[in-house]
Amino acid sequence: MKKIKTIKVLSLFDGISCGRVALERADFKIEKYYASEVDKYAIQIAQKNYPDTIQVGCITQLKGEDYDVDLIIGGSPCQGFSLAGKQLNFNDSKSVLFFEFVRILKEIQPKYFLLENVKMKQEWQDIISEYIGVKPIEINSSLLSGQNRKRLYWTNIPNIKQPEDKGILLTDILEDEVDEKYYMNNISLKRAKKNCERKTFKTGNKRGHMPLVRNEINKALCLTTACGSASNRTSNRVSVKNNLVRKLTEIECERLQTLPDNYTEGISMSQRYKTIGNGWTVDVIAHIFKNIKI
Repeated sequence: MKKIKTIKVLSLFDGISCGRVALERADFKIEKYYASEVDKYAIQIAQKNYPDTIQVGCITQLKGEDYDVDLIIGGSPCQGFSLAGKQLNFNDSKSVLFFEFVRILKEIQPKYFLLENVKMKQEWQDIISEYIGVKPIEINSSLLSGQNRKRLYWTNIPNIKQPEDKGILLTDILEDEVDEKYYMNNISLKRAKKNCERKTFKTGNKRGHMPLVRNEINKALCLTTACGSASNRTSNRVSVKNNLVRKLTEIECERLQTLPDNYTEGISMSQRYKTIGNGWTVDVIAHIFKNIKI
C-alpha cells in the first residue's frame, strides 16, 4: 500500500499556487498551505482552485515564529535580474524582496526549501547562492513543456537531476479551433513584422533561426513570440492556415506552463496572461518535489 505523504507549506510570492499543483502531482497531501501574495487576481485564482489556502498577506509583514512548516517555496520577483529588463539587480524595488525570503527562511528553518528565479549574471547568482547556502540548478522548461524557459532553482532537496526531455512541441498544445479575437489584423501584423528580431528556435531535433517579435503578452509571459511556423518550441503568435497569424489562447498558455485547462478562468484575459506568465512550469517543480522525503 502506498504511503500517504502529508506536508505543511509556506509559499512566498505564491501567485496562482502553481507550487500546490506541483505538490499534488508529486503525490503529496497538503496538511496546511500558507500563501503570501499581494496580487488580487492571483489570489482569486488560487482561492478558486484551492479554497482551503490560508492567505497571509505581504511577505514583509510575516513573522517566522507564526509558522510551523516542512517546506518553504517561492519565486522572488525577477525584474531586477532578468537579462531582458533594466538589470537593476538588488536595487530593484521588487527584486530586493529576495532578502525577505532569506529572513523568513532563517527564522523558520524548515526541513526543505526551494527558491526560483530567472537566469541572470553570474555575480548576482553568486550573491543569492551565498545567502541561501546552496548553488542553483538550471532547468529549461522545454524539457517538460512546449516553451523555452530557462530558470534557476536553489534548493536543499537532494538528488535533483535534469528531467528527461519529453520532446513536447508548440504544436502539441494548440487548440483545434479558436475564436477570431485571437487573430491579428493587418495593422498589428505589419507592426509585429517591423519589430521582428532573430532568436533560436527548436523544431524536433533540428535547430535554426526564425524572425521573432516582442509584444505585451510576451513581456507578461516571459515567452518568445514568433511571426513564423507554429512548430517551434515557444511562441505567443503562431502562423496558421492561409498565413493568418494569431496569439496563443489563455488555455494554450496554461498548457505551456503545464497547468490544467481553464485553471485561471474567472478573471480578465489580460490578467490571465499575466498571472500565467508570472507562475511556474508546474511539471518542472513537481520533478523537483518528487525528491522530498517526509
